[in-house]
Amino acid sequence: MFTFVCDLFVGGLGGLLLVGLTIGAVAWYMVDTLIRPKKTNPFAYETISPFELGLPVENVTFAPRTGRHLVSGWYLAAPGATSTIIVCPGYRTRKTQVLAVVNFLWRAHYNVLAFEYYGHGAIGGVPVTLGYREREDFLGALAYAQTRSPESHIGVLAYSMGAAIAILCGADHPEIDVIVADSAFATHRSAVSYNLRRALHVPATPFLWIGDHLLHLRAGYRFHQVEPLRAIARLAPRPILLIHGCRDSMVDPRDARLLYRAAKGHKQLWMVPQANHCGAYFENRERYIRRVVAFFETHLKETSAVRKGPR
Repeated sequence: MFTFVCDLFVGGLGGLLLVGLTIGAVAWYMVDTLIRPKKTNPFAYETISPFELGLPVENVTFAPRTGRHLVSGWYLAAPGATSTIIVCPGYRTRKTQVLAVVNFLWRAHYNVLAFEYYGHGAIGGVPVTLGYREREDFLGALAYAQTRSPESHIGVLAYSMGAAIAILCGADHPEIDVIVADSAFATHRSAVSYNLRRALHVPATPFLWIGDHLLHLRAGYRFHQVEPLRAIARLAPRPILLIHGCRDSMVDPRDARLLYRAAKGHKQLWMVPQANHCGAYFENRERYIRRVVAFFETHLKETSAVRKGPR
């Protein structure tokens, strides 16, 4: 009997050890995949360029707020424009993938600065994070846009991780007047959790606990340091339009509703029933552009009127 109990105890410990090792291995793989994405095939994205659309872009580079690298972007000046729109894609996304909206915004008579986060676009194979270090690139873009057109009002159109970063940075930078955030996650934790649940079909909590510590060890930050949900209220009274696909497979659609409820001041939520991640544009291109441009037209003009004051 004693031998049986000992065998059972040892077997139980072995099972727990196996479970622990499995959880640790999955958490390590999760963090490694997040911060060290594989270099992408450039030919997968370069099917269209500004040349095909007849866009007179300037290829520009600028420094992040902190860091030794240079950020790659396009700048389009619209003669006489009083506003500049910063367009930023998301995680592992090139600026070519936002070229369509860049085209329409410039033709709507805005200066446009589009850029890609360092390590996520043409420059691949270098360590990245999910919005923590990338904030420095965004703030570098903001400074560059202000340098190019100092009197311009600033709007932002951003996608996925880029949208989350726009909310985080916008909360602390009142010079950003209007934000359109497409497919933003509410928290770093929720984005990772949603993808784990969809991939493993099990609760994500054990993996997240270990993953959070591994992320701090390997990348120098924790999940709670990237939480647009805690920042979005500080955008008020500046307006924000939140766009999200109801069939998003990368960011939980419920995140959009959480962000909307947390936002103060003028806010709009546009849920697109059939759209996947950052897919609202592709469901109805004309409606998407019309709504985004109208949002900028309305609220950047309101900003201009407020700054000028009564005559």
